[in-house]
Amino acid sequence: MYDNAPRKTDPREDQGVSLTREDVEKIAMLARLEIAESEMSGFVTNLSRIIDFVEQLSQAPVENVAPMAHPLDMNQRLREDLVTESDEREHFQENAPAVEAGLYLVPRVIE
Repeated sequence: MYDNAPRKTDPREDQGVSLTREDVEKIAMLARLEIAESEMSGFVTNLSRIIDFVEQLSQAPVENVAPMAHPLDMNQRLREDLVTESDEREHFQENAPAVEAGLYLVPRVIE
């Protein structure tokens, strides 16, 4: 179901249920999520509803809809690009164990 191979006819497609328990267990394993046994049926139901809704949205006619970044014709208000903090590098480097030419020196990790 997750690759580009042709899908087999599945009786659950007629019922509108998109995922099985095994599908959700596989998704959880891939996402490194632990789902409690008591919560599994809720996840199956909710994820199936989400997938069904996305499939429903994919049926919407969008041929004559222009791509847009925002539904309102507005410009983002931007703040002035001003420096708001003072340069305190020398003050911070007073606490560093080793500094050279304004850079922090650290021990070599990889030889």
